[in-house]
Amino acid sequence: MPPESFLPSLALIAVLGIAAQWAAWRLNLPSILLLLLTGIAVGPLLGWVDPDALLGELLFPVVSLSVAVILFEGGLTLDIAELRTIGPAVLRLCTVGVACTWILTALAAHFLAGLVWPLAILLGATLTVTGPTVVGPLLRQVRPRGVVGPVSTWESIVADVLGATLAVLVFHSILIGSDFSAQGLGPALKSLTLTLGTGLLAGVGGATLLGWPLRRHWVPDHLHSPVALVLVLGIYAISDSISPESGLLAVTLMGVALRNQRRTPVGHIIEFKENVRTLLISVLFIVLAARIESEDILNLGPGAWLFVVALIVVVRPAAVAIATLGSPLKYKERIFLAGLAPRGIVAAAVSALFGEELLRAQIPGLEGIEHFAPLTFLVIVVTVVVYGLGARPLARALNLAEADPQGVLIVGANPFAKALAHALKSVNLQVLLVDSNHASVVDANLEGLTARCANVLREDSPEHLPLGGIGHLFALTPNDEVNSLACLHYREVFGRARCFQFEAPAPSKHKGHGDLRGRELFGTGTSLPELLARMERGETIRVTPLSEAFGLEAWHEEYGPHALPLFSVEASGFLRANTPDRPFESTPDARLIGLAGPGRSEG
Repeated sequence: MPPESFLPSLALIAVLGIAAQWAAWRLNLPSILLLLLTGIAVGPLLGWVDPDALLGELLFPVVSLSVAVILFEGGLTLDIAELRTIGPAVLRLCTVGVACTWILTALAAHFLAGLVWPLAILLGATLTVTGPTVVGPLLRQVRPRGVVGPVSTWESIVADVLGATLAVLVFHSILIGSDFSAQGLGPALKSLTLTLGTGLLAGVGGATLLGWPLRRHWVPDHLHSPVALVLVLGIYAISDSISPESGLLAVTLMGVALRNQRRTPVGHIIEFKENVRTLLISVLFIVLAARIESEDILNLGPGAWLFVVALIVVVRPAAVAIATLGSPLKYKERIFLAGLAPRGIVAAAVSALFGEELLRAQIPGLEGIEHFAPLTFLVIVVTVVVYGLGARPLARALNLAEADPQGVLIVGANPFAKALAHALKSVNLQVLLVDSNHASVVDANLEGLTARCANVLREDSPEHLPLGGIGHLFALTPNDEVNSLACLHYREVFGRARCFQFEAPAPSKHKGHGDLRGRELFGTGTSLPELLARMERGETIRVTPLSEAFGLEAWHEEYGPHALPLFSVEASGFLRANTPDRPFESTPDARLIGLAGPGRSEG
């Protein structure tokens, strides 16, 4: 590739990567699938991008550093408090489950795909990973109820590190000619201990090294994220130089340590890393896919396809069944976990790196090494397609998710919000109250409501709230700015049409302001202070069935012209809000939720 084409090729990779991410969002497809297809198209098919010519010897160091940043960002999403309820399940999946996956995958790779034993064992270790870069977006699309979401998130990140570590140990055993018998167990355990110890010390040390100056304000705010980024790269490089591939463990633990300490705020760092992760994933998948010749995948033979089928149909279900035997997980949750194991960027990077180095090493007895990376990419593509398209229907079939969730996330736990939550709960809608005031949350829980003490404005709040069955946001705090920010923050989760707040205070109303707000609830003059005042005067939130004979007009005749319709819930369970842009229409067989005083029949 001539040097003058480097700049257009690099720009093309970045542009196509983000374009594929956007197209995946528009089409509601897994982004990794479009990224892989794009990489294959611009690489072997069209010849527009040649990563080896473009980056040369820098290719795999750049890939390794990028994976380190991605895993650090994954560690920043893990809340150790979740382990109080899901810890046993996560521990089993990341130990027994990983071991079962390794063994069964190696057997399938040897007997079905035809790989020699050393390569089969290496591939088994490589494919024990699932991948947060794929699992995370899938969970955001599915929004399953219960604990399967947090369990899958933890497994995808922890198994990534464990799988990469196992793969490195096997890889170095192959390079030095060590066997896989009992005689080779001692050196392997010694290497594993060194890797784990180095990663643990480097990870904790890196978190301390970053937190210390940030807490003392030695670093200006605008340099927090760049300092964190370069420190992650430095910790990874130092740890990896001491013990090969311990850097992945180090940066992951560094992220977990920073996420779960309370002395140093890291919300802005998390936001920066999320943006960097998206760009890195977009570029990496295109670059790695562009290196794979389409003929290499087509020439794998039927045994390779049988191998992939066995991974999905036999290996994953068997590993989950064995690992979760006797666990507190319900059988439906176990089935869902058995149907969710897409491979991601770590498998792609590790297989490409190891395949290249083993080809260069020309070790006798490693026939078929040229099929190692293409077989891994075949697994990635097929598992992403199968799990990406099947996860949502599977969750719905198991009653772990809804096609059109109608539940409500209410921001605020004031008396009006709690009364509304009771009314919504009475019509069988799932309701979650969130407030940063601990006393208000305790009161709501004592009333039998589901409430969490959390800050919904945190960037990672959607990932840590139980949003299964939730499809609407009602921002009902007394602070209009908080309500607006909450609606802006959750537009990506629920959509613009399903984020609501009170009307803006009079001084704030001006043209264009609506772009920065949620949809207005209830119409003019329905601020939170007025609604609370009406409740203090004796009005209550009532749920009233409507019919052909008793419609909206009859409801107003019963409760007076000042009675305020709030929401209606149709017979299908569809929730409709009373808004200025779409006022109420009387619907038979609906249930009307409204704020009103005593009716004429009660008087």
